[in-house]
Amino acid sequence: MQKRATIKTWIWLIIPLIIVVISSYFIESGKPREYPVYVSESPSPTGIKAFYTYVKNNHEAVERWPHSPTRLPKNFGTQTLIMVEPYFTPDRDEMDAYIDFMEAGNTILLLKNNPKGMFDLSVEFVAPVDEGTVYDQKGEEYLAEMLSNVRLLSYEADDVLLSDDEGTIAFSRSIGEGKLIVATTPEWLTNENILEEDHLPLILSLMNEGEATNILFDEYIHGAKGAAAGLAVYPMWFLLCMLQAGLLTILFLWAKGKRFGPIFNPPREDTVRFSDEGIKAISAWYIRGRRYHESLVIQADYLKRFMQERWRIPYQRNWLELADSLKRKMPTVPAAEIEAFLKELTVILNKEKVSKQEYLLWSKKIDRMRREVEEG
Repeated sequence: MQKRATIKTWIWLIIPLIIVVISSYFIESGKPREYPVYVSESPSPTGIKAFYTYVKNNHEAVERWPHSPTRLPKNFGTQTLIMVEPYFTPDRDEMDAYIDFMEAGNTILLLKNNPKGMFDLSVEFVAPVDEGTVYDQKGEEYLAEMLSNVRLLSYEADDVLLSDDEGTIAFSRSIGEGKLIVATTPEWLTNENILEEDHLPLILSLMNEGEATNILFDEYIHGAKGAAAGLAVYPMWFLLCMLQAGLLTILFLWAKGKRFGPIFNPPREDTVRFSDEGIKAISAWYIRGRRYHESLVIQADYLKRFMQERWRIPYQRNWLELADSLKRKMPTVPAAEIEAFLKELTVILNKEKVSKQEYLLWSKKIDRMRREVEEG
């Protein structure tokens, strides 16, 4: 009787899991495909398929490059590699491979909102400008959207290609026999913006600086690295089945009496009610998952709410609008330091990814500002 009851229990566990797998498969297959931003095969408003198609229809040799930069053909005619808003900063070996590619006589066109950290580029931060006039080398004027608050710092040997009243938007730098062309306006290439204002002629002017016979769109910089890249080769239904198999294994081990996790000493029930164990668990979860950006957003949001509570500073204002209020509330802190803090905080909160070093630095800065508010 006991054995029969156990079998019956497992049947009632397996049937719902099978239903979940089948329903998940049909739900997933019926959903419209979601594309990452700045991908050359993406027809979504944030993709660049329209620009890729235009270039392919007007040049003989155009293709996507999904491989590591170490495999780039260096002596295969004059080539231009287009890198649009990389999702990650390449490591040292990959950066060396890109440099070797340029030194062999090829061109890299890098479009990134903040290219600092790549190819030893330096930038400066300016006040945000939604739309403005852009000037080329000849002084001709163009109208374009400017979403980035970053401008490039160039050397005397660099050729400034595009600029506005705030600074340099794009320049060209010689690297060996080739060149590096950098611009801070990847949003010009998106499907929703490519035909707006004068974006298309501006982008074409940058691309034509390379005088390339072969054009490559770098998709390696948009691909997942490590384990995620391996999972991408499997179909969704297979991944769902593997997930359900893992859950079944956990339930089976649980039914057999297996237990996981540390043994707490003193007993957990004696301390959990009076400790900050929940806060520690959440913190550990953010750190293990490298969710540094989300953690900084939460800390900044708490700081702004604390300012509203203590100093009646409106929570709805963005950070840059708080400068005057903070100067009045903190007269002992230099005004330049407050302005720098707000500008840099706005930049770090707008970034898609934050490194561990940046996270630790800005956690300390936000906590220091919180103590200033608390003591003020």
